[in-house]
Amino acid sequence: MGTGSTGSTGRLLGSGRTADVYEYEGELASGDDEAWVLRRYRGEYGDAAAEAEVMEHVRGHGYPVPRVRAATRSDLVMERLSGPTMLEAFAAGRLGPREAGSLLARLLRDLHAVPARVGQDPEVRVLHLDLHPENVILTSDGPKVIDWNTAEEGPPGLDWGMSAVIVAQVAVGGLTGFESRAAMARSVLTALLTDEQAPSAMTEEGLVQARRRRAANPTMSPAEVEALGAAEELIRTLLVQGA
Repeated sequence: MGTGSTGSTGRLLGSGRTADVYEYEGELASGDDEAWVLRRYRGEYGDAAAEAEVMEHVRGHGYPVPRVRAATRSDLVMERLSGPTMLEAFAAGRLGPREAGSLLARLLRDLHAVPARVGQDPEVRVLHLDLHPENVILTSDGPKVIDWNTAEEGPPGLDWGMSAVIVAQVAVGGLTGFESRAAMARSVLTALLTDEQAPSAMTEEGLVQARRRRAANPTMSPAEVEALGAAEELIRTLLVQGA
């Protein structure tokens, strides 16, 4: 994996709350048959170099992530993936919500089978902390997980809590732009928490900490933060029902 200058950008492909993704036209792409994209953080948000190290670590253990070509603090050049996100697959009728919830559960289970990159505690694992349907791309080679800027090491229960809280926010109509997806998100959340092939590793501490972290996210609006109470209540209700 290279470091240093990542070159110029091409056409804008998409924008999120903290970064923009462009076609890559830098010097690293010269004479290369592979397609690459450049994701650039806006302002001082994120550390693409640290993110790249985590991605290469989990990829080295067989976890499905894009290949990394180069990284600086703000820029990450990585493999361009072809396929819809899970959310786009919903809209196209290619993926059902229960299937999506089970897939998220499997991706969490498989990630937590990867040993920590830094920590020595056997109970500590690599955590994504933002694993939801917009961060999974369904390629011809299978699902691949993107957006690792929030990744750290810790107990798996926290990762399960974060995924559940994010999906539950949508399920209670509390995430801006996704209000029409509430019913679908509830089915996804139910499957995530009750999948038999990848049993939930949710913990009380993980759920409480996940809500606290989500509330402290600077990209959350006051209304989105307020909805976290209803989101946590829904998660607890579904856990009781599935027990």
